[in-house]
Order: sequence, then C-alpha cells, then structure tokens
Amino acid sequence: MEPILDYGPVMTVTSGTASRTGSVGPLLRAWRDRRRVSQLELALRADSSARHISFIENGRSRPSEEMLLRLAEHLDVPVRERNALLLAAGYAPHYRETPLDDPSLDVVREGIERLITGFEPYPALVVDAMYDVVAANRGSPCCSRASRSRC
Repeated sequence: MEPILDYGPVMTVTSGTASRTGSVGPLLRAWRDRRRVSQLELALRADSSARHISFIENGRSRPSEEMLLRLAEHLDVPVRERNALLLAAGYAPHYRETPLDDPSLDVVREGIERLITGFEPYPALVVDAMYDVVAANRGSPCCSRASRSRC
C-alpha cells in the first residue's frame, strides 16, 4: 500500500519574527538561553567580548554578518533559524530553503515513504516544524476511511 503524502507549503518557524530589522538581539538572547550558555562563555567561544554580546542583545550594537554566523555556529542554531537571525539583522539569508516536494529531494521523499511504510500496520506520521502532518502511512488514525481526505 502506498503511504498518503501531502507536501503542502513549507513554513518557517520564525517567519513572523524575522521580518523586523533590528530584532536580532532578542532572537540571539533566546538561542543563548535555550542552549544555557552565558554571555561570557559565548564570547570566549566566538572570539569576542561579553560586552559586545551584551550590546548586540540589547540593540546597542549591530553585529556584522560574519559575527552573527559565528555566534549562530557556536550556539548550534539550525540552518533555517540562522537565516531568520540574518534577516532580523538586515542581511540576506545564506542558506536556501528547499520544500520537500522539490525534485532535488526525491531521494529524501522516497526514504521517508519507505520508512513510514515499514511501520505498517502501526501508525507513523511525518510532521514539519509547525507539527503539521506532511506524510502518514495507512495505519495512522488520520488515514481511516472517513478522514482520508484530510490526511
């Protein structure tokens, strides 16, 4: 049986926050807090000063593109979120976002289909960053006969 797939529009997690130029400070602070890294520790890792990190987070200083990418690297920020940081600071995104239905990702889609089909008769779902179901196997509750059109 073929799994039911819906590779609808790809949405970014931070699409609403990245549009405002100058809001990079709160985003950077949120990532630093999420990783439980102090300003001093981040500064040492990124070859900067704690004062500069503080100024960036408080909006008193605008980080260079290189500095922002270096901070994101040391905070292990996902690529899509690095683009959001760059956009918030007024820079162009560095990383291309490719939707799952793009022909260049045929191999990935095929792998996903094989993986979820292998779980049958048990349910298996694939969700995107917004927890929207993008793929499901036949054992999934959303794929019952009554609700197949919504799966």
